[in-house]
Amino acid sequence: MAALGNRGTVTEASGFNPEEDAQKIYNAMKGAGTNEATIIEILAHRTIAQRQKIKEAFKQSVGKELLDCLKSELTGNFEMIVVGLMMPAPVYDAYELKNAIKGAGTEEACLIDILASRSKAEIKEIIATYKKEHGKSLEDDVCGDTSGMFQRVLVSLLTAGRDESTKVDEAQAVQDAKDIYEAGEAHWGTDEVKFLTVLCVRNRNHLLRVFQEYQKISGRDIEDSIKREMSGCLEDAFLAIVKCMKNKPAFFAERLYKSMKGLGTTDSVLIRIMVARAEIDMLDIKAEFLKMYGKTLHSFIKGDTSGDYRKILLELCGGEK
Repeated sequence: MAALGNRGTVTEASGFNPEEDAQKIYNAMKGAGTNEATIIEILAHRTIAQRQKIKEAFKQSVGKELLDCLKSELTGNFEMIVVGLMMPAPVYDAYELKNAIKGAGTEEACLIDILASRSKAEIKEIIATYKKEHGKSLEDDVCGDTSGMFQRVLVSLLTAGRDESTKVDEAQAVQDAKDIYEAGEAHWGTDEVKFLTVLCVRNRNHLLRVFQEYQKISGRDIEDSIKREMSGCLEDAFLAIVKCMKNKPAFFAERLYKSMKGLGTTDSVLIRIMVARAEIDMLDIKAEFLKMYGKTLHSFIKGDTSGDYRKILLELCGGEK
């Protein structure tokens, strides 16, 4: 019942008693009104694995699905977070992808956030879960909702074919950097397939070498070139891949910052990252956030949200530092 990673703010609760937790949650919901504080106190301090045990215990003792009860009792962003917390990681990712695709318009940011940042094993699990939960192929759904080069990048990421070894082929790295340079900066018009071949297939260590070589050849950071050469969702997708390769917690820190700065909050992004990374690398995301923006993630969330939604986010954020 351990956490998914070892750099999370949510860790395994000691002396865990799922039956007791289930009873407390039931009591918090029965009768008029809901005691949200109890729900926050329990669910924000249990791992995903522990929450599954609470779900089982609740169903046994109450004869109802906990998720259904929570949905009928809670509303708004607070409900969205709690519902997310109750799902195993691949189920949550599949659920988010489904929501991003269905209905009018697509939330491309969600497709990019998830597919550019998950490992090969995680993507395979998401694909299998999507099929099981939604009865459809994720690739078919993605293809039905996207087009052009952006679609091709997503399809490539969905093959989960990235090399995950650590070896760097020096000669190949130099060649890759040249290929990308010649496909973009060096001539009029951009051959995006070359970017796709390198960015979606090579392993992380190799790509870091490619980025160094690219800087030497072009005098620019690869991110700058992508911004100059591309636009829209394709630009966002390639940038996300590059940023995740360089420093994944920094990628999420930037996404969180952008979700809150300026007018209004992009709650879907804030919720997705806080739920999905809470027991994986939230400590690193917080450290990167402070380093990049000179303010704590905690203070940003506090200033940008309110009510029970704010309370549960701050618990997942874990402390002011």
